[in-house]
Amino acid sequence: MRYRTIHGTDISVSEVGFGVWTITTGWWGDVDRQRSVNLLREAFEFGINYFDTADTYGRGFGEEVLADAGLTSAGMRDKVVISTKFGYDFYNHAEREGQHERPQNWSEEFLRFALEQSLRRLGTDYIDFIQLHNPKSDAIDNDALFELLEEFKREGKVRAYGVALGPAIGWRQEGLRAIHERRVQVVQMIYNILEQDPGRDFIAAAREAGSSLVVRVPHSSGMLEGHYDENTTFPENDHRRHRPKEWLVEGVRKVEQLRFLEESGRTLGQAALKFCLAEPEVVSTLPNIYGREQLEEFAAAPDTPDLTDEELDRIAELYENNFGLAPASRR
Repeated sequence: MRYRTIHGTDISVSEVGFGVWTITTGWWGDVDRQRSVNLLREAFEFGINYFDTADTYGRGFGEEVLADAGLTSAGMRDKVVISTKFGYDFYNHAEREGQHERPQNWSEEFLRFALEQSLRRLGTDYIDFIQLHNPKSDAIDNDALFELLEEFKREGKVRAYGVALGPAIGWRQEGLRAIHERRVQVVQMIYNILEQDPGRDFIAAAREAGSSLVVRVPHSSGMLEGHYDENTTFPENDHRRHRPKEWLVEGVRKVEQLRFLEESGRTLGQAALKFCLAEPEVVSTLPNIYGREQLEEFAAAPDTPDLTDEELDRIAELYENNFGLAPASRR
């Protein structure tokens, strides 16, 4: 494993982190508490020291499971980096059927309450970095909100702060303004070989402003692991089952053109992570880990060969031409 430091801090994170969302929300199949605990413990043994969660994951389970795994215990706390997210008021608003966004609350009263609840569930007295969860323009415009985040730092309850961005909720402009105007230390974004925009804009902005980036969905919801074909089916409670067939067919056709990345002692899944890590502004990646085999493969990725300039140029050419497919479909 290799490690990178979040710009402007002394927080060092593993190049491959563990996004707890996959094993605590039920969007990727059945959730088994003990299996989740075991995977988190094994991840640390593989050198992963960075774990990302949110208060909404499993209505708090995404934080509790880190404590269950012993990662926030007295002998472990200074060996791991934990980021969580707040802003959604799931305490006063029940989850609705289907994919709906809960109301957000950026008031000091609510955020203080939410932060204390996260600390309690995690079993710790500080969070390495807190993230505004899918903030829209009203949050980025809120001077009092960012003053409060600075106050949390002064109080020692958080070491750094940033934003976690979500497509179709708040995305390009929110991210650019958070970097340029708010000078956040960390931005979490979706970025991968198949979905490079607006991530490329964030990379350029972070390079200019001195911010760091964390990449989630580096495998494009599993597509870049290289195991799907046009007849792949997903379990009933896996969110990918409900995507249009075109997503699967087009993705598989694109992935077949990326098989050259497997020729240098890497799996395609490892190459997908190395693509993200080719940008120095990216300090960590959060692959969707939901099994031991994936954990072993992804944790080994930093020690595989870097992508060459020729490989990166070929990826760029494929992306710019939508992998020869029409019509182009980009997020």
